[in-house]
Amino acid sequence: MSESTRLDTLENEIDWLSQVLDTRIRLYFEQACDYGSIYEITPPSLDDDHSEYAALVRKHKLQFDERLILILGLTVHLRPQALDTLLITNGNTGRGYTEFGGWKGKVHGGFLPTCETAAFLIAGNDLKKRIDVMRYFDESHPFVSHDLLTFGDEGSQEATFSRTLGVSIETVNRCTTGIRHKPDFRNGFPAKRIESRLDWSDLVLAQEVMDEVANVSAWIKHQKTIMDTWGLERIIKPGYRALFYGPPGTGKTLTAALLGAETGMDVYRIDLSQVVSKYIGETEKNLANVFNQAERKNWILFFDEADALFGKRTQTSSSNDRYANQEVAYLLQRVEDFPGVAILATNLKANIDEAFARRFQSLVHFSMPDVDERGRLWRAALNGKCKINNDVCFQRLAETYELSGGGIINVIRYGALSALRRESDTICQNDLVIGVTKELRKEGKTL
Repeated sequence: MSESTRLDTLENEIDWLSQVLDTRIRLYFEQACDYGSIYEITPPSLDDDHSEYAALVRKHKLQFDERLILILGLTVHLRPQALDTLLITNGNTGRGYTEFGGWKGKVHGGFLPTCETAAFLIAGNDLKKRIDVMRYFDESHPFVSHDLLTFGDEGSQEATFSRTLGVSIETVNRCTTGIRHKPDFRNGFPAKRIESRLDWSDLVLAQEVMDEVANVSAWIKHQKTIMDTWGLERIIKPGYRALFYGPPGTGKTLTAALLGAETGMDVYRIDLSQVVSKYIGETEKNLANVFNQAERKNWILFFDEADALFGKRTQTSSSNDRYANQEVAYLLQRVEDFPGVAILATNLKANIDEAFARRFQSLVHFSMPDVDERGRLWRAALNGKCKINNDVCFQRLAETYELSGGGIINVIRYGALSALRRESDTICQNDLVIGVTKELRKEGKTL
């Protein structure tokens, strides 16, 4: 699709909104008008339109009212001056018109719509129509369930339509540039998408571990057959929960990333040690946002440092303890009810609450690699693209030093830097041995 086509679509839609807005104000204030209803103004045809905006409208079967709400939110980003009409002052009160809604941003100088603005645009003074508009902001509507629009909490306790009305970043990017935005870590969204340039051949795991990982992959690929075709949804709970446990650097995060790559699913890592909020209710609110998006977009959720919140519950000797246990109970329920794939990772399985551990479909132990596995890890990491001195012996390194895959990578990084500092293009055995010494020292071990 050409950029001109995309821009023409948005131009036409904004012009339509402007015409509807002008008509609504004229009718509301009983001024001369060419139309007796806003519904006499035909929206632009999208039948042969191949823009992302048109695809969005068709996918969610958005009708007249819904298209008005969507383009109202987009117009703030595309042509904010088109809403300046709503900034007029009420001569009787000396302030803006209550029925127009709107709010004042910290930097933006124009009119920012609220749900009240949408209600006025669609319903005017028609009470029945105004009540009908409420359904567009319900959680079951695609505006909410598919994260097309955003609704702020401001004013939610004051009046139904007082919440701010915006467009999600994903919707803005999709409609304007055609790029499908993927959210990343920020305030209110404590998750980060993880990817890897490695593949399964770079991951060295015991066969029993690979078998358990294959079960997770098989569930992702065949869950519809199991649940629907075979009719097992009566007895099997939706979703799949796996616990990855074992020492750092043994491949837990990489395995999750490779599962996502193999199945075509995005993987989002939630570091629970960084999530817990000192403000009551914020932890649940932030994680609810992640869970809700994960359900809609079919993400794999990977909880790193899971024992930070899924650990054994404490005795409730204080209000803080009671609230901490409340957070755990909330997360246990959300993970158990999550219809997608949730993977929890911890260094120590003993730290996970036993009652919760029984609810996992897979418990996967990522142990420290044995001698043969360490040898394969050394060879896979040093794959022939960088020069290795003749004195480097992978077998001796594997037999002598007990390191995880992550530790071996750190050693190789040091060896490469050491060689370059010697102004050499070849890594030698001594570079790697010194790197091993440093890595073991980090782990509190000695040679």
